[in-house]
Amino acid sequence: MRVTDQYFWNFVFSLFFMALVVMGIVALDSDTARSFTSLTLVDYMLMSLASWRLIRLFIYDTVTKFVREQFYDATKVKGGIMLEKPTRGPRRTLADLFSCPWCFGVWATALVVFCYMSFSWAVFPVAFLALSAVASFLQILSNLIGHKAEQLKNQNELGL
Repeated sequence: MRVTDQYFWNFVFSLFFMALVVMGIVALDSDTARSFTSLTLVDYMLMSLASWRLIRLFIYDTVTKFVREQFYDATKVKGGIMLEKPTRGPRRTLADLFSCPWCFGVWATALVVFCYMSFSWAVFPVAFLALSAVASFLQILSNLIGHKAEQLKNQNELGL
């Protein structure tokens, strides 16, 4: 087993996340726009889809690449600049967080649930994110169908 000081930073960020969750629970226990008992299946679907869209947005999308790149080291190489994860420290933990959909998903979902439960106006950005998640999925699905149809067409033309 390899022991590094990176375990320390991972532990610190885990404690920080747990502290935020506990503070969120305390805040939601005292004052909320919605109660957990009043949530419907639609509410859970909206929060799930909004969380999924946030994960896709911050882990994969080009438009937020500038956020992810802040946690990388830039190294000049012949013909340009290469980005590398730092070998250790808090920036390494953040770089790991922004490259892991499962890790970031926990943070994103906690934020979505907290905002949705705390603020009545949060239904608008959550619905916006949820609808954009559905639209993205439909676009990906239509691309898949189009690629499959094109592949079958090419196979038929070749007599396969």
